[in-house]
Amino acid sequence: QVQLVESGGGFVQAGGSLRLSCAASLRTFSSYAMGWFRQAPGKYREFVAAISRSGSSTRSADSVKGRFSISRDNAKNTVYLQMNTLKPEDTAVYYCAVSTSPIASTLERAYDYWGQGTQVTVSS
Repeated sequence: QVQLVESGGGFVQAGGSLRLSCAASLRTFSSYAMGWFRQAPGKYREFVAAISRSGSSTRSADSVKGRFSISRDNAKNTVYLQMNTLKPEDTAVYYCAVSTSPIASTLERAYDYWGQGTQVTVSS
C-alpha cells in the first residue's frame, strides 16, 4: 500500500510563500514521476506541477509558472512544491500524486496514487 503524506499547507497573506512537502512510502521512489494537483471549492481538480523520476524534467501550469517550483529529494522519498508570490486564487486543497509514467505528466489519469491533500488558504 502506497502512502503519500502532504504537509506544509496553511494560511498566508497574498504575496507570501509556502513550501509543501510530500513524503512517499515507496521502496523505489526514484522510479516514479511525481505531481502536484489542486482543487478549489466548487472547481475540478487541476494540474499544478510535475517532475520526472530523476528530477531533470519539470512541467508546471501556466497559472503558476514563475511563482511555483517543484523539486524532489530521492534520498528522502520526498517531493516539494515551493510556492512564492501567492495569490488568493491559489487557495485550494493541494494533492501530491505518484505516476508510473516515465514522464512528468499533466494528466490526472497518469497518476496511480494520491495523498489526502493539504489546505492552502491565501488571504487578500
